[in-house]
Amino acid sequence: MSIDITIVWAAIIFFGVMMYVVMDGFDLGIGMLYLFVPKREDRDVMMNTVAPVWDGNETWLVLGGAGLFAAFPRAYAVLLSALYLPLILMLLGLIFRGVAFEFRFKAPDVERHIWDKAFFGGSFVAAFFQGVTLGTYINGIKLTNGEYTAGAFAWVAPFPLFAGLGVVIAYSLLGCCWLIWKTDESLQSRMRELAKKLSWLILFNISVISIWTPLSNQEIAHRWFTMPNILWLSPMPILVALTMWKLSRAIEHKHELSPFIYSLCIIFLGYIGLGISVWPNIIPPDISIWQAAAPIESQRFALVGTVIIIPIILIYTAWSYYVFRGKVRAEDGYH
Repeated sequence: MSIDITIVWAAIIFFGVMMYVVMDGFDLGIGMLYLFVPKREDRDVMMNTVAPVWDGNETWLVLGGAGLFAAFPRAYAVLLSALYLPLILMLLGLIFRGVAFEFRFKAPDVERHIWDKAFFGGSFVAAFFQGVTLGTYINGIKLTNGEYTAGAFAWVAPFPLFAGLGVVIAYSLLGCCWLIWKTDESLQSRMRELAKKLSWLILFNISVISIWTPLSNQEIAHRWFTMPNILWLSPMPILVALTMWKLSRAIEHKHELSPFIYSLCIIFLGYIGLGISVWPNIIPPDISIWQAAAPIESQRFALVGTVIIIPIILIYTAWSYYVFRGKVRAEDGYH
């Protein structure tokens, strides 16, 4: 039985982007939560929970982008043309966030507030424009004779901007649940209260997007609401509702690890829903993964290195999280 390498590459990129969203989402969320935590000591603890792992989390973003360039060069060219400005703004946000990580603890007290603002602003900008990019992608990339011609500001539209706010809320919820797990006492209590409010906001956002998307895109509506697809896909909204209920219960009963797991499940379910909506297109609504794929020889060549490097990334990532396990406290770091 032959293996379709194009599908393998689509799965690799899907996995790489998912890992980035899951692993970098909560530390972007922590940056945005600075707005709700005025005490310097609490902010120090928040940053310390992710300081050992944040830069490794972004490895997955590089893998996704490099994989897209290697395996689907046509998609890379079109998507970069369509999303150039939001992607540049996202990268600028990541740069500001990264600089704040390095400079905040070294800055004198009178200047520390500058880096706190850079940490919050960079995290917000990066998260928001990731959502804008996602919303623009779901809306579809309009091509004329195979070329992108819609202009540099086509992403400035209601749905992409709403999706940007959705990602901000989702990452903030991830950050809250991460801090519930990694901190204690007053900071943990504050995060529980914030997580309750954010869980309602993310439920509202998911509901609106779930209605808005099929109403504005007939192909997605056909994918989800025609027989027999509706029978096969009906468990998805049920799983989202069940996971939201479990998250609410876990927060209410003051569990520590399970809220983070349930929040990850919500993100994962939303990501799977996106994949179902656009498959098998890599440039919605018309260009499939096979139409955008590189020559099979190029895919095979790049795959050799990829199947070697992904297990290495997974191993060192798991090891870093294992080494820096446990609670983080102001007086003694990791405990």
